[in-house]
Amino acid sequence: METRIKSLTVILSKKSGRDVMGHISIRHQGGREKRFYRKIDWIREKDGIGATVIAIVYDPNRTADLALLQYSDGEKRYILAPVGLVVGQKVISGDTADIKSGNALKIGLMPVGTLIHNVEIKPGRGAQMMRSAGTVATVLARDGDLVQLKLPSGEIRVFNADCKATVGQVGNVEHRNEAIGTAGRSRHMGRRPEVRGVAQNPRSHPHGGGEGRSGIGMSSPKSPWGKHTLGKKTRKHVKYSDRFIVQHRKGGSK
Repeated sequence: METRIKSLTVILSKKSGRDVMGHISIRHQGGREKRFYRKIDWIREKDGIGATVIAIVYDPNRTADLALLQYSDGEKRYILAPVGLVVGQKVISGDTADIKSGNALKIGLMPVGTLIHNVEIKPGRGAQMMRSAGTVATVLARDGDLVQLKLPSGEIRVFNADCKATVGQVGNVEHRNEAIGTAGRSRHMGRRPEVRGVAQNPRSHPHGGGEGRSGIGMSSPKSPWGKHTLGKKTRKHVKYSDRFIVQHRKGGSK
């Protein structure tokens, strides 16, 4: 059976790490294979309409596999395939959905301890968190219109109870143990070679220069643009989402 639905795929244009002016803004990218982007249903707005999983398919654009759903009204859509979802299984979204892998509903309706993924940050915007292979969040507590979730990093954050999420853990859990294997496969994926700073010219990198294997020649390593790369926090000091963090990922309270 054809698992790539033409109406749900578009050709993914190549950027090769370049901005609109053609300048390299992200290094070490380029030369990947032609890809088709699968349009994924991040919102799951077809509430109350049952769907059947007709295929579990590979997606070259992400670490997780996809599940192809066929709804009872005939429409087909892709979703991320959670652990335990199999071909022939029924899934549904909406406030009356059971707490079963693949079903989607508001996090305010889920019991404490539920494992979830595909979590919305703002109601109706679509899933933005917990989307990569093997990731999962846990419902910790409910307090009125707010729900506390424990994220994979260990951070505890509050969300609006009306935000939707999908029950279960994202599938393809063993992805983190996968080795690319060959340089050629890495190039097909769009990853160009990286060169160590100490092997470069001193005009190209702060670590460069010196006679023989002279080391980086400084007490702390730097980026190609002279910024310190160890011990410096990169998160903004003031960020809009700070007020939603109950406990930071390193165990410190807000």
